[in-house]
Amino acid sequence: MADLFSNAPAAEPQGNSPRPLADRLRPTQLVDVIGQRQVLGPDAPLRVMLDSGTLSSIIFWGPPGVGKTTIARLLARETDLTFVQISAIFTGVPDLRKVFEAAKMRHANGQGTLLFVDEIHRFNKAQQDGFLPYMEDGTILLVGATTENPSFELNAALLSRAQVMVLERLSVDDMAALTKRAEEEIGKPLPLDPGARKALHEMADGDGRALLNLIEQVSSWNLADAIDAPTLGARLMRRVTNYDKSGDEHYNLISALHKSVRGSDPDAALYWLARMLTGGEDPRYLARRILRMAVEDIGLADPQAQGICIQAWETYERLGSPEGELAIAQAVTYLALAPKSNAGYVAYKAAMGHARKTGSVPPPKHILNAPTELMSEQGYGDGYQYDHEAQDGFSGQDYFPDGMARESFYQPVERGYERELGKRLDYFAKLRAKRQGG
Repeated sequence: MADLFSNAPAAEPQGNSPRPLADRLRPTQLVDVIGQRQVLGPDAPLRVMLDSGTLSSIIFWGPPGVGKTTIARLLARETDLTFVQISAIFTGVPDLRKVFEAAKMRHANGQGTLLFVDEIHRFNKAQQDGFLPYMEDGTILLVGATTENPSFELNAALLSRAQVMVLERLSVDDMAALTKRAEEEIGKPLPLDPGARKALHEMADGDGRALLNLIEQVSSWNLADAIDAPTLGARLMRRVTNYDKSGDEHYNLISALHKSVRGSDPDAALYWLARMLTGGEDPRYLARRILRMAVEDIGLADPQAQGICIQAWETYERLGSPEGELAIAQAVTYLALAPKSNAGYVAYKAAMGHARKTGSVPPPKHILNAPTELMSEQGYGDGYQYDHEAQDGFSGQDYFPDGMARESFYQPVERGYERELGKRLDYFAKLRAKRQGG
C-alpha cells in the first residue's frame, strides 16, 4: 500500500511561476527562525528537548504569522520524522483514519511520524480523543497549532500528553530583522524613509507573514525615491486588527480595560476601549461591562458613577456609532478618575456566603408581620419597635436570626462618599450599643 502522506518535498513551480516572498524566505533550519527565543533559545524548552533527544508532543499557542507551521516542519527535519500536515478545518474522520493508518505502517517499519495539525482547536472533543492512543503508543508525535487558549479549547486528556508552548507576536527588533532578510532576498532596499519603515512594521502588527506580504507589495512598485509614512498609508491598506469577539483577545482586552479603570489610569483605559472598538466589539457589550465596573470597583465611594454609566449607555442607544461611542469613552474616563471602593462588593459576597451556611434559619419573630390571629398567637410581631416613633428615629433592635451573632459585612473605605457612610455606620453602631445596653 502506498504511503498516502509522504514527506516528499513539494514540486518546484514550473516555468516562470512566481513563488511568494514568504515561501522563498521560509527557514531551512531552526537557528534561522526569527523570534521565539523563549522557545528556541539555547536553554529554552524546545531546544533542550531536541538536544536531549526527548522530543514530545507539543501544542503551539500563538497569534497568526509567528512561525507555528515553520517550526513544526523544521522539527520533523531535525528529528528525521516523516512530516504530515493536516488542517482541522478541512479534515474529517475518514481523512484522520487514513493519516493514522499510514502512520501505523511507518511505525511498523521503524519510521516515526510528526503529525502537524493546524487549527487543532477546531476538532471537537471526540475527534481530539481519537489522537490519544496513537500518541501513547508512539505512532505519531503530535504538534498542534492553535490561536485559541488550549485550556478552554482542548481536552484535558490531550493536554496531559502534550507540552503547551506559547509563541509571541514578533517584536520590533524581529520585524526589523525580517525586513532586512527580505531586502537581501529581493536584492534591493525598500524605498521607504525611516518613518515609513516604522509604519510598515506597525501595519503588520507582529505578524511576520503579513509583513512579508506588505514588503512584496512595496517592492513591486519600483519607486526611484523613498516615500514617507503618509504616502505609504495611502498606498497600502492597514492590516485588520487581530480581534475575535468570542476568543481570547476579547477576554484579554476587556480584562485590560477593567484593570486600567480599577487602577485609576484613564489613558490606558481609553486605549483598551479604543482597541476593542476598532476591533469591532459591540459598544453595547462595553456599556454593560463599564456599568459592572461602576458597581464592583467604585461602588458607594461615588454613587453617581452608576448613573453616569447608564446615561452613557442610553446616549449610545439614541446616537448609535460612532457618535454615541464618545459617551461610553467619557464614562470610562469618569470611572477611572472616580474614588474606588469594593466594600459593597466584598460585603455582598460575605453576606451570600453566610446565607448559604445558615439558609434555613428563620427571621426573629418580632420583625415578622402577623396578618392573621393564629400568627399573632404564635408571637409574630411581638416586641417590634417602630423606628419612626423611637428617639432619633432609631430603635436599635437586632434584626439577625435568634441565636446568630451579629455580623459586620459592610466596611466602608476612607475614600469618596464612603467616608461619610463610615461616619453614619459608626454613629448607628454606638447608638445601637446604647439602646441595647439600656
